[in-house]
Amino acid sequence: MKPLNQQNIAVLYGGTSAERAVSLNSGEAIAKGLTQAGFNVQLIDTQDYCLSDLATLDIDRVFIALHGRGGEDGCVQGALQYMNIPYTGSDVLGSALSMDKIRSKQVFQAMNLPTAAFAIVNKMAYQPQDAEKILQQLGDAVMVKPANEGSSIGMSKATNAEALHTALIEAFNYDQQVLVEAWIKGPEYTVAILGQTPMPVIHMETPHDFYDYDAKYKSTSTQYHCPCHLSDIEEAELQAIALKAFNATGAKGWGRVDVMRDEQGQWQLLEVNTVPGMTETSLVPKAAKVYGLSFSELVSKIVEISAEGSV
Repeated sequence: MKPLNQQNIAVLYGGTSAERAVSLNSGEAIAKGLTQAGFNVQLIDTQDYCLSDLATLDIDRVFIALHGRGGEDGCVQGALQYMNIPYTGSDVLGSALSMDKIRSKQVFQAMNLPTAAFAIVNKMAYQPQDAEKILQQLGDAVMVKPANEGSSIGMSKATNAEALHTALIEAFNYDQQVLVEAWIKGPEYTVAILGQTPMPVIHMETPHDFYDYDAKYKSTSTQYHCPCHLSDIEEAELQAIALKAFNATGAKGWGRVDVMRDEQGQWQLLEVNTVPGMTETSLVPKAAKVYGLSFSELVSKIVEISAEGSV
């Protein structure tokens, strides 16, 4: 294997998931950052690309910048592993388990990690009258989430049975299984993880009902606070919980853990992201900057970590 700084890096981006637009931006930023760091970089949009063609190129390592299905769920990771091509981030198991909101919530519960009460709704078994029963179980307000989508796609809040039924029907367009989570009223935070190091915590504020797709990518009113205005003890506690959640789902290399704090002051884990957004204004680069890493240094470190984990 060539020395790391002489390796040819393929950045896989774009793809076919609902998060394609975000991935295109992430991939371009990553490629720019790696080029600035001295790597030889090739951008590959996987939308109409046969992954087996990678074996015909002089590629030493892949930087995965694919968000959502097909790129963040273990599929690409498995193909690269089969072709013996090293790649960044989580392996097949860590990617698949982290991507599945239902299974990762079940893992959090099994590990005694804090997460809000939830119900699992199967498309084939669902009946309209089930909506009222779910609300009785979880409370007057719930969050509906497709099990395997990211960027808040397909998510919605429901405060009555009719709204919940509508939200479930919409979510079923994305997944056969849907997570319905008790509504958490309180601030939202995120913790970027680099190797086994939690980065400084970011507190997100939005006038929207929740941190939805528009709040993430379109709104000019969303605010990001880093430092996050928690006490040192509170921030350390949150970072420790986030790292435990990251390791619990088998995530590796780098990622981001999203958390909320409820009205009782308790942390509630939302999810683990194994390929979070990576534009120069995304959350992970924001945290890394406060930690002391430029964007170019951040993407270089992610490559270095993947090399340390190679066998």
